[in-house]
Amino acid sequence: MCRVFAGQDPEGYRQINRSIRIDGHSTSIQLEATFWALLDEIADSQGLTTPKFISKLYDEVIEINGQIPNFASMLRTTCALYLKGHRPGIEEHTAPKRQAA
Repeated sequence: MCRVFAGQDPEGYRQINRSIRIDGHSTSIQLEATFWALLDEIADSQGLTTPKFISKLYDEVIEINGQIPNFASMLRTTCALYLKGHRPGIEEHTAPKRQAA
């Protein structure tokens, strides 16, 4: 087994709960420490706090898909996309939202 994976620091996969206000409701999200660190980095790159980033992301997903079957999993895949190099451009978070026809 590759030591990069098997020998990783257990602190990285320690579960952390954070309370966040989403859509006016307080909720608790449990993710591994590594994912929280990535979400903090993504939020910072967008000029937002992590709770504000997560709240905006939630609103946008609801707008696009109508529902989120597993929010914690969606946050983990957001981190995976970020690590794969998918980054919103400046125009994406400064342009006005388009209205549905």
